Amino acid sequence: MHILLVASAFNSLTQRVHAELRDRGHTVAVELALPGHSLAEAVRRHAPRLVLAPMLRTAVPREVWSAHTCLIVHPGPMGDRGPSSLDWAIHEEADLWGVTVLQADEEMDAGDVWASVPCPVPPVAKSDLYRGEVADAALEAVLCAVDRFATGTYRPLGQGGPEGVPVRVRPYLDQSVRRIDWAEDSTRTVVRKLRAADSQPGVLDELLGGEWYLHGGHAESELRGRPGELLATRAGAICRATTDGAVWIPELRARRLPGGPPTFKLPAVQALGEHLPALPEHTLPPLPEARDSTWTDIRYREDGDVGFLSFSFPGGAMSTEQCRRLLDAYREACARPTSVLVLGGERDFFSNGIHLNVIEAADDPGAESWANINAIDDLVEAVLTTTDRLVVSAVGGNAAAGGVMLALAADEVWCRSGAVLNPHYRLMGLYGSEYWTYTLPRRVGPAAAERLMREALPVSSASALRLGLVDRVVDCGPQDFAAETGALAARLAALPATASRIAAKKRDLDGQRSVAPPAAFRERELARMRRTFQDPDAPYHALRRAFVTKERPRHTPPHLGADPVAPPAPASSGARVTGTAQHGVPSDGDHWYQEG
Repeated sequence: MHILLVASAFNSLTQRVHAELRDRGHTVAVELALPGHSLAEAVRRHAPRLVLAPMLRTAVPREVWSAHTCLIVHPGPMGDRGPSSLDWAIHEEADLWGVTVLQADEEMDAGDVWASVPCPVPPVAKSDLYRGEVADAALEAVLCAVDRFATGTYRPLGQGGPEGVPVRVRPYLDQSVRRIDWAEDSTRTVVRKLRAADSQPGVLDELLGGEWYLHGGHAESELRGRPGELLATRAGAICRATTDGAVWIPELRARRLPGGPPTFKLPAVQALGEHLPALPEHTLPPLPEARDSTWTDIRYREDGDVGFLSFSFPGGAMSTEQCRRLLDAYREACARPTSVLVLGGERDFFSNGIHLNVIEAADDPGAESWANINAIDDLVEAVLTTTDRLVVSAVGGNAAAGGVMLALAADEVWCRSGAVLNPHYRLMGLYGSEYWTYTLPRRVGPAAAERLMREALPVSSASALRLGLVDRVVDCGPQDFAAETGALAARLAALPATASRIAAKKRDLDGQRSVAPPAAFRERELARMRRTFQDPDAPYHALRRAFVTKERPRHTPPHLGADPVAPPAPASSGARVTGTAQHGVPSDGDHWYQEG
């Protein structure tokens, strides 16, 4: 079936729907709903059998929905209406939520229902929930609705469904509701408000004489102070006292002044700059044991013969400083007496590569780009050259560009079934580094590597497995990924063959160095990257600035506008494939290519 995806942005959910529909043999094109462009004309041009809107902030014109079946993905249960559905779910501390696919009609969110799937609401940030449990439910609902449409006989249900669910229209959740009262609100309330506003719009607040949007929030159980007082810094975040504890706030965004330049999120310490008073840096050891009583973006724990080094950076972006801290922790983890080291976040983003926001804010963005790419290359090199244990990349969420290549440096890559990979760089005007010319062709073969880079399209976990991009797909919900990978890692450490694999690693690496040393690949990649960073007229600089400031594209990118028939690609002869592809659907606005 030819399906047209209509979206306000090619965000994470739109990418996942795009990739999974193509996996199932549909031809899929994308049209962005942009000001000054006629959606009706775009639909006529594409002539789809079905129009599907995974993430659309504007109404579908009557001339479109009256002529075509248009299905809208609403991130709320049956009967829910309004533009702040997930925000309200977190704000009201719902335990169960859902996703509904409904037919476009005259009134927003009021059309007949084609599918509705429930999902749990764990205590995580809205953007994490959206990319995790909500995206899983949305995929199940979308595939169900598409199958029902394909029959030609299914009759969608009215808004109330057969059980007569009451309709609830919720207003936009504005800053008057989100506002934090530092003199009254408990830590739990503050964290809830921050989670409901992540990653957009943030919580508007007054701080050190200025107005800032606060992004991200994590409870702190040990530090105390006067409510509203700044107490400490850690890893670029600030700690602020509440009535009964404190919270860590990783990122801030200055409020944009009328007529002023766009503002964007930055690590809180960097955003405040000279306005920040002298505060103690509550640094944790490079390799802290995992503790729930305080926040840190890098954690380590051990279970028998397995070490787990997890990291969670906002938006999946990794600045120069974050890469260096993670490298220090990695080296310490490699000094521990384990035979298997699991590298990765427990849920949400694995990594999206270099930190474009930090680069854009630098006095010399070209120089900071160079420092950042070398810092992440150093990290990738350390993983590639680890020969005394097996390293597993645990990709619990989406990954892109250098983040994908960081994962590929490991001996095995385990990927959650809901993750989406973007193993390419060209949309940011970059050739790429992170040893991709060494690792990617070895895994998928030269032809597939060239195609992935040229097409610049998202890849589902199932397609990644078929290609050999990953070695195992873990079919589970986001909350279960850490436990599932922990059990798999324990089994891997106990296998008799693991010791012989470790023994062979150094021999293989020494052999590779004598034929085509990995360092030569890095050198060639960086030579091209240096030229780009040093050229003020290189497209990268304008593309980076447009991304960071969230500048709308002028038109739908050409590579999204048409989709030839795209059957699942078989693994190339050079690919390493183990495990079993997961074809079933789980039952359960960011970096370069997303967010919403």
